[in-house]
Amino acid sequence: MAREAAVTELAGPRLGWLDRFARVFDRYLLLIYTGFAVLYLMLPIFVIALFSVNDPIGRSNVAWRAFTLKYWLDPFGVPGLFDAVATSLKIAFASTVVATALGTLIALALVRYQFRGAGATNLLIFIPMATPEIVMGASLLTMFVAIGRPPFFPLNELTILIAHIMFNISYVVVTVRARLVGFDRHLEEAAMDLGANEWATFWRVTFPLILPGIIAAALLAFSLSIDDFVITNFTAGRTVTFPMYIWGAARIGIPVQVNVIGTLIFLVAVGFVALSVVLGRRRA
Repeated sequence: MAREAAVTELAGPRLGWLDRFARVFDRYLLLIYTGFAVLYLMLPIFVIALFSVNDPIGRSNVAWRAFTLKYWLDPFGVPGLFDAVATSLKIAFASTVVATALGTLIALALVRYQFRGAGATNLLIFIPMATPEIVMGASLLTMFVAIGRPPFFPLNELTILIAHIMFNISYVVVTVRARLVGFDRHLEEAAMDLGANEWATFWRVTFPLILPGIIAAALLAFSLSIDDFVITNFTAGRTVTFPMYIWGAARIGIPVQVNVIGTLIFLVAVGFVALSVVLGRRRA
């Protein structure tokens, strides 16, 4: 008995079920919170994917009726949907390429060099991110109208592209700049000591190391461009993009094909993000 009492005393008092539950809950609290947060954010995506395989009666797709894949086999079976999606993809790709190139160069200049007006440039970079979209859209519309009357400067795909490049540059600069802040300049100095010039050092050392940040910035710019509605609505004229098509169709009933296209865009975006993460880990 004395030996058992000594062992119990050394082991400490036994914890009740409530204390054990509190310890487990405290250990996994962050994981539980993260899981609920992700579930909350992904719930609308799950609903869109679920109703992309629904077979509704009429044009209203708000109540589950039956499972079907016929809309996945014909995702552009609604008049005008293909043109709207093609226009959005074309503008998104073009604005992403231009904004990523310009934003990366601006980020390099702001991080690497000290020049007159750097503080003002930093302020101007953040203004498009802080400005409400309706204010920005109205301002761009006023600017395009003031530049020239149709047919000299009509509102069309070009004005949408200019607007998307304008607000995408800020997000690219911020993303790439975050990657450049922790960049070790000694790697470039070592490359130049080994005989590489500035051009070779950039493409063989600097660019591969900041490539994950550039890819992340490009994905962010593409996502912001393809789903923008407010600014696009001010600068589109008669051009119809995918978000504007959804807005117009919502008044009479959104077709199931819209859910299919939305799910496809989400899956492609997630696939590119996963590929970027895998490539970043392999490079690391």
